[in-house]
Amino acid sequence: MQTAPSIARLRAQDEPPIVVSGLNHWFGEGDARKQALFDVDLVVASGQLVMLMGASGSGKTTLLTLIGCLREVQDGSVRLLGRELRGASADRLVESRRRLGFIFQAHNLHDSLTAHQNVRMGLDVHEGVPESRRDDAAAHVLALLGLGDRATYLPANLSGGQKQRVAIARALVGNPDVIFADEPTAALDKDSGYDVVALLKRLARARGTTILMVTHDNRILGLADRIVTLQDGRIVRDEKPATS
Repeated sequence: MQTAPSIARLRAQDEPPIVVSGLNHWFGEGDARKQALFDVDLVVASGQLVMLMGASGSGKTTLLTLIGCLREVQDGSVRLLGRELRGASADRLVESRRRLGFIFQAHNLHDSLTAHQNVRMGLDVHEGVPESRRDDAAAHVLALLGLGDRATYLPANLSGGQKQRVAIARALVGNPDVIFADEPTAALDKDSGYDVVALLKRLARARGTTILMVTHDNRILGLADRIVTLQDGRIVRDEKPATS
């Protein structure tokens, strides 16, 4: 007998995927303890591309890693995909991370694996994709990113832009609800950087995926739905770009 969805599940579905309230964070212990984030509030709606800006040390990456289940929430509230992260068990955090995708500046590709194999590895944490379909899923997303003819190439034989597209393919292949990107264009030239983020935005929007991206790259700001600026651990501006 099929039962109706629970009230809690319905509320989780209606809630924005990212809701941060009164978030504070510290590094260090004792006299060396230093506060990195101060009373941060942030809501990101489903399907949005939000870019985090600010000088080095302003708290951008700290905020990204807290929302992305890569650091423990110390004080305040972080709700990700309808679940509270503060005080969450290790198992609950692992379960939440299975619904996420990550893209980093350094690509983090395995040098001994082909582009196809690197992307396929992105499915290892996604239990919903049967083993028999993983090769097809990896090939499909590589083709979407224009890398179908580079599937058998090792990273050493790919350009910087191609490596970053492989990293994006790996993040997208499991159909994540949220993608976290930390300086994904830092190692790319102007045209490659813009093209990579534009492609990521288009594919993510088609899938209803939310993106939270740390960047210093002024060249890609027009692609954002919102630009959130941090200064000394505080959000000082939250606005739409001049063009998007």
